[in-house]
Amino acid sequence: MPGLIRGIARTAVVAGTATSVSNRVSRRQYNRWAEQDAQYYQQPAQYYQQPEPAPSAPVSSAGGQDRVAQLKDLADLKAQGILTDEEFAAEKARILGG
Repeated sequence: MPGLIRGIARTAVVAGTATSVSNRVSRRQYNRWAEQDAQYYQQPAQYYQQPEPAPSAPVSSAGGQDRVAQLKDLADLKAQGILTDEEFAAEKARILGG
């Protein structure tokens, strides 16, 4: 009988040690993966930046129809989301000469 109890106790110790080691390894691996994920998500996103548009030729004061066409084109670009509100306002002011 004492041999049987000793065998059961030894098995319990081995199983407990194995569980403890397994849990520790799992925690270390989880922490390592969490650090890698954090580094990945902390990197700044790289977006495509549109090049600055080339300056266009100045509008002559006699070309009133030309200004209207340019303003329509500008409004289309803004509606498509290509121009921001600030860019639209700056180009509009340039076209109108103000």
